[in-house]
Amino acid sequence: MKPINLLVGGLTLFTAQGCKAPKQVVEQSEHPNIIYVFPDQYRNQAMGFWSQDGFRDKVNFEGDPVHTPNLDAFARESMVLTSAQSNCPLSSPHRGMLLTGMYPNRSGVPLNCNSTRPISSLREDAECIGDVFSKAGYDCAYFGKLHADFPTPNDPEHPGQYVESKRPVWDAYTPKERRHGFNYWYSYGTFDEHKNPHYWDTDGKRHDPKEWSPLHESGKVVSYLKNEGNVRDTKKPFFIMVGMNPPHSPYRSLDDCEEQDFDLYKNQPLDSLLIRPNVDLKMKKESARYYFASVTGVDRAFGQILETLKEMGLDKNTVVIFASDHGETMCSQRTDDPKNSPYSESMNIPFLVRFPDKIQPRVDDLLLSAPDIMPTVLGLCGLGDSIPAEVQGRNFAPLFFDEKAEIVRPTGALYIQNIDGEKDENGLVKTYFPSSRGIKTADYTLALYIDRKTKQLKKSLLFNDAKDPYQLNNLPLEENKEIVAQLYREMGAMLKEINDPWYTEKILSDKIPY
Repeated sequence: MKPINLLVGGLTLFTAQGCKAPKQVVEQSEHPNIIYVFPDQYRNQAMGFWSQDGFRDKVNFEGDPVHTPNLDAFARESMVLTSAQSNCPLSSPHRGMLLTGMYPNRSGVPLNCNSTRPISSLREDAECIGDVFSKAGYDCAYFGKLHADFPTPNDPEHPGQYVESKRPVWDAYTPKERRHGFNYWYSYGTFDEHKNPHYWDTDGKRHDPKEWSPLHESGKVVSYLKNEGNVRDTKKPFFIMVGMNPPHSPYRSLDDCEEQDFDLYKNQPLDSLLIRPNVDLKMKKESARYYFASVTGVDRAFGQILETLKEMGLDKNTVVIFASDHGETMCSQRTDDPKNSPYSESMNIPFLVRFPDKIQPRVDDLLLSAPDIMPTVLGLCGLGDSIPAEVQGRNFAPLFFDEKAEIVRPTGALYIQNIDGEKDENGLVKTYFPSSRGIKTADYTLALYIDRKTKQLKKSLLFNDAKDPYQLNNLPLEENKEIVAQLYREMGAMLKEINDPWYTEKILSDKIPY
């Protein structure tokens, strides 16, 4: 493939995979600012614009009836992806992929991080996205939920103790040496009391603001942008990541969301909110109202950041991305697991990118995988030549600048599910078990589940997403041999490329041609 050079606002972008831009291009170009906002458990379907003109005809599902006025306006100024996928749809594994550009078997984070899983923690030696931006001269700031570290007894205010008393420990303090290039820090591991959040700042001091966390975090981002307290180097471009926790559970009461947002949904009949044909209205009866209220609150918090950028005249030279780490089934598919599944409500995440005058607003069906995000974000900022060699994802920035760019589009995205493997005498997880692998293509979703002891096939899911967008009909493998064989081939090639345990252990090799 020949390299394609795009001239964007005076910045030459070398777009072919693996091509290196001359060093002087980076040094002579003014890089844009970038803000990456990713609330947790926010499904792609929960944005109001999917029900509006210009968007509803681009997807084969009906959008949730949510109030998201800021995102609706933002979408009309952005490139909006219909098919971005969270390949391992759990908080920690996704964040590992996001930060490193590597799949869970390489990022160090194959499982959700807690104190029973020392094998799951962001690799200290990995060159993460913050490291790259910092080396490129950016002022790097992280706000909100991280949930990518193995908790250790390192409470800065109580040395030798964990930051919480419950066991297993989920929350974690991230010391300076593990912040991967972020020089400004206002973060925590994971903690699910949305109106009682806490954060550790750059110096390790704890803050307990008693405010709904997304609005508190957006306020801190606004303060950072305005450089209140002289917290950033205004001569440098900035890279900001904002990991909001809601609309992550709990979603049970007004302790979990803002009342003004709940009021928009409280009198709505459940069947007018949960409109997907695959829902079971007997499940989580009131959850939907609180979940959608949190969605609306996140939209409001996001709007505050956008408004500040505009007020300060920073919007034109700032790439703003809205995404998520995975979705939420919310009564669909009769599963109590809101995530960690190949269902579209779980895997399909928002991905909207605004870069005024550089990226033309449109809707695109790019099948983006989580490890592609890091190299693509770097590419959007003219740092494609700085993508670490270890990165497994691909830089799709050329397609954002030009939908006809000569770059091969992916035809599939892997689905990965891992669970605890062997444990030691203290109950600590020593290995992880690769319980399921699958593939999502433009038309199909396939997932294979294996028995823990025999590693033989015990269950399969196969959906024709083109004809059955709500995945109501699980198709028998033996009755769809031709398409199954094609999916096996593609999935096998992708598992081999990333050196996944299914490839190294030749799991189901009688079916999957590695």
